[in-house]
Amino acid sequence: MSTAVEEAEKVAGSSDEVVAVKRPVDGETIRELPVADAAEVAATAARLRAAQGEWAELGFAGRREWLERLRDWMLAESERIADIMQAESGKVRADATLEVPYCADAINFYSANAAEFLADETPSAHFPALKVKRLRITRDPVGLVGVISPWNFPLILSLGDAIPALAAGNAVLIKPSELTPLCLMAVIEGWKQIGAPDVLDYVNGFGETGGALVDEADYVQFTGSDKTGRLVLKRAAETLTPVSLELGGKDPALVLRDANVERAANGVAFGGLMNSGQICMSIERVYVERPIYDEFLGKLTEKVEALRQGADGRTYTADVGAMTSPAQTDIVERHVTDAREKGARILTGGRRGDGPGDWYEPTVIADVDHSMDVMRDETFGPVISVMAVEDAEQAVELANDSRYGLSGSIFSGDVKAAERMARRLEMGSCNVNDTLINYNALELPMGGWKTSGIGTRHGRDGIRKFTRTRSILSPRGPELDSEILWYPITPAKRGFFAKVTRFFGGRGLGRFGIERRG
Repeated sequence: MSTAVEEAEKVAGSSDEVVAVKRPVDGETIRELPVADAAEVAATAARLRAAQGEWAELGFAGRREWLERLRDWMLAESERIADIMQAESGKVRADATLEVPYCADAINFYSANAAEFLADETPSAHFPALKVKRLRITRDPVGLVGVISPWNFPLILSLGDAIPALAAGNAVLIKPSELTPLCLMAVIEGWKQIGAPDVLDYVNGFGETGGALVDEADYVQFTGSDKTGRLVLKRAAETLTPVSLELGGKDPALVLRDANVERAANGVAFGGLMNSGQICMSIERVYVERPIYDEFLGKLTEKVEALRQGADGRTYTADVGAMTSPAQTDIVERHVTDAREKGARILTGGRRGDGPGDWYEPTVIADVDHSMDVMRDETFGPVISVMAVEDAEQAVELANDSRYGLSGSIFSGDVKAAERMARRLEMGSCNVNDTLINYNALELPMGGWKTSGIGTRHGRDGIRKFTRTRSILSPRGPELDSEILWYPITPAKRGFFAKVTRFFGGRGLGRFGIERRG
């Protein structure tokens, strides 16, 4: 769920002294915040790092107790948090109220599973001569995790990473987007209000602040554009700091001729326009088999035209909200203009709002092709582009014709065939007859192929990535005074070792009931 606004993310960037948080629905300034310079980032990182050791020593049970207290605080304050989020992001109420429940569920998931995910492992040695040894893998927290988060999901894409990092025993320092820092600030103030250990905080700023955080962290989790992700990776390479990057997508939907067209149109409308299309997993390009192309376009256009766009406060009376960033709206406008000029048909929408605020109409574009920016680059706005294909093979080929590979959807009446097709798609996640929902399946890894990123969220790896492994090998029983490979080196010892390794490495394994592999 990343953004494409490179101007809002650059690691080397702005020298502004304040962050001016604006209300997207009318452009008014909500609050001005001081920018943290490199010295302040370093001081905050040092303070959190000093507390991290005791936090790790609490053990998982102790850390879980604090995370569950934070969960309860967030749930109690969820309406106020949603108010703040709506103000700074322009979301409709339905979208703004999704983030606290996700964070609460993430805490529940790791509360139930992290002890197992972090536990020591004791693999069995595959080589018979090592059966006399005990093998153990342990995991320690990396130390200080730096999270650089985007504006489209201010809590899910910051706390969603902080929760497993904290559960693993790390301290966490977050630099939220300068466009939407306020709801995260409110939650971290809640962490302090409940009296939790001083292992979670934030710093505000622009690219220079993010760069300073990369310099201080022991692990960096970045969500944003692929261009900025490369800058983060380059900067982290200077200190050999490990990173996980979630870098956006150009997610396809394949609508096959045997699909339930009504469900497909509903799914694509939601998957493409939720949060004003400002989701890295938004359906941005749709490939429809020609026999149902016109029917699908008619249903999709009808559903999109019926959507209500506006600011709804707490009333749940709007479906699509404002755009959060004027810079992103510029990209959306440019993509639609390019498609129109190259012969695509705008079936509904296709216009920027006159203001006040930052709005773009929910838009359906037909008869697109891959010469158009709207089918090649991340649009990240309320635009759904639809292309006719001759058959499922062409749909797969075109879906894979992208530098992105985050996620996608297949709509088909044959679930088993769709599952087989999903294996051919070059992406990290695929929904069959659904959209976006895989992000809520916390058991499944969520990450991208190609330029959509490095590493994954969720599941076992979503917490283990915030740890360092240690291998311990020790004897199981009595020991000799020396080992065959130790000094002095003699022809007899080496000859005996060669016979043993040939025996166990070859057919001799079969005498012990050991299957040779590979």
